[in-house]
Amino acid sequence: MGFTHPFRAFTPFRRAAYQGAPAPRRQFLPREFIAPLLDGAAARLPLLDAPDLPWALAGRVHDPAFLARWRDGQVTRAEERALGFPWSAALVERGLGSCGATLAATRDALRVGLGLNLGGGTHHAYADHAEGFSFLNDVAISARWLLDTAQARRILILDLDVHQGNGTAAIFAHEGGVLTVSVHAQNNYPFRKEVSDLDIPLPDGTGDAAYLNALDRVVAPAVAAFAPDFVYYLAGADVLGGDQLGKLALSPAGVRRRDDRVLRWAARAGLPTVTVMAGGYHRDPHALIAARLGTLDAALGAFAPAAAGG
Repeated sequence: MGFTHPFRAFTPFRRAAYQGAPAPRRQFLPREFIAPLLDGAAARLPLLDAPDLPWALAGRVHDPAFLARWRDGQVTRAEERALGFPWSAALVERGLGSCGATLAATRDALRVGLGLNLGGGTHHAYADHAEGFSFLNDVAISARWLLDTAQARRILILDLDVHQGNGTAAIFAHEGGVLTVSVHAQNNYPFRKEVSDLDIPLPDGTGDAAYLNALDRVVAPAVAAFAPDFVYYLAGADVLGGDQLGKLALSPAGVRRRDDRVLRWAARAGLPTVTVMAGGYHRDPHALIAARLGTLDAALGAFAPAAAGG
């Protein structure tokens, strides 16, 4: 029988929630970035609009009073400053769409081995407050859904964004069924960091060799010892040299090698895997688009042979 490509990607970027959202003082995701990303992704696999996450599922991770304030627009200026965006109904819709995309990708991963969200990775969102461009914690919500429905018991959250996944670490601090791993720039936001199950803080200017060595020598043994049965991979492109909010110095080839290492390992191990894009704020939109599409190519290249039966 011939191989029919089963993979697809979910995106919140087509939604009016993005188009209508008020621009922050510094616009890190200009509209001219979104269209080429979607075009490049659509040339590789089908794209589906993200379904909204039900508020009830958000409530499995987030405090009900926090959710009610943001749903109804009763947030303070201090809360808006911590998030980095002013409140709007479009912002809330965008957050629900992004979380819905990660949940849909989770279902895809259970079905065919790989799920993709072209957004997601809002790892600075805590259970009871938003910060760092993160309103709802999409990966935490989907991981909690997996645990609550007994569809996974040992979940790896591998966060390779340049910033520590502080919200995710706090949410799962006492959850033995989740291993939180964060490889991040030591001297970058958040400046008061949480304690992940495994933190690897890297000095400013870390390049390809040192970064990949940390994955091989520190991350790989810890992950093997944990023996996960499901993987969330936050494939931050803000590790690229020249990123406006990053302090590391990976080359485009280094980022691709990072993605290949992670995704080929997960595919070889037969682990259902969700890849979300997380951060990326490069001065050159073309470099950022290339990194994002490289992550998609790495995922498809790793998992397509497994789905094809060889």
